[in-house]
Amino acid sequence: MARVFDVVEFVDETSSEIVHRVPERGSGDFRMGSQVIVRESQAAVFFRDGQALDTFGPGRHTITTANVPLLVNLIGKAFSGETPFKAEVYFVSLREFTDMKWGTPTPITIKDPELGMARVQARGTYGVQVADPQLFVNKMVGTQGLYRTSNIKDFFRSMILTKLSDLVGEANKSVIEIASMTEEIVAGVRAKAAEEFAARGTMLTSVYAEYIGPTEETAKAIDERASMGAIGDMQAYLQFQAARGMRDAAQQSGGTAGAGVGLGAGVGMGAAMAQMLTQSMQQPSGGGQQQAQEGAGQPAMPTTAQDIQAMLDNLDARLMNGEISEDLYNKLRTKWEGKLEDLK
Repeated sequence: MARVFDVVEFVDETSSEIVHRVPERGSGDFRMGSQVIVRESQAAVFFRDGQALDTFGPGRHTITTANVPLLVNLIGKAFSGETPFKAEVYFVSLREFTDMKWGTPTPITIKDPELGMARVQARGTYGVQVADPQLFVNKMVGTQGLYRTSNIKDFFRSMILTKLSDLVGEANKSVIEIASMTEEIVAGVRAKAAEEFAARGTMLTSVYAEYIGPTEETAKAIDERASMGAIGDMQAYLQFQAARGMRDAAQQSGGTAGAGVGLGAGVGMGAAMAQMLTQSMQQPSGGGQQQAQEGAGQPAMPTTAQDIQAMLDNLDARLMNGEISEDLYNKLRTKWEGKLEDLK
């Protein structure tokens, strides 16, 4: 036999429940004369057939035909006062819930006027309070079918993230500038989301952002772009980068001789790369001058004896570092030595 609820109450020991359903599953059996105990900062909403009906505020209430008229009218008056009727009671907390978390589950991709495309991530907290418990239950339970606090939090979070994504996308700002617009963005989110929260019987009391800015990958791209802009002399930069890479490779191979070979090869390779870059920038675009690359990591086809000698030095260092096999080394060295001989 179904249990008849003579006393209906809910004590939120965790102070984290926005809404709690009694009973948790199905409908409860209530009868006239049952007690409903509602604590401070609570409201108890009777719900039946997909509709929120009568609401009790704080205090001890006895269910009578006088204080649940909508429920009685819906059920009908052809039952005795002792006959249980089926309904559910939702205890809604009216206190302000602060420090509720929000964050982008996946980065937001935006068109960046500086970088072309960029990815933005954000996280923060928000505060919410139920302003109209009956409307809240009607909209969240009757329309959305949400009656667990965790699901309601997820729904609120999705509303905030939708507005945030719109604002970030419409800003038409570089990701570098967006990071400095945190206050304006969260104010915009609160203003745009306020109406939707109110339509569900709630009030968005605050929105705060702990971080709005580029993802780690986008931040690295920004750093590289800044470094390139600060270098100025591309030829010197290429020589420096190549020399440092060859030096590190030689040091890993061990020995003073290896370090010397690596450093010399690096400088030569850097010079060759810088010269080839300069030549390619000076060539006309319509001459069909693009040449195929050969071998993993090889630069464009050398055209001078100096370039070929740098290439051969680089092959020695790459073999010592284990970057290429001995078979590939022999094939490439034979080829480049032949080309070097042809130029003499």
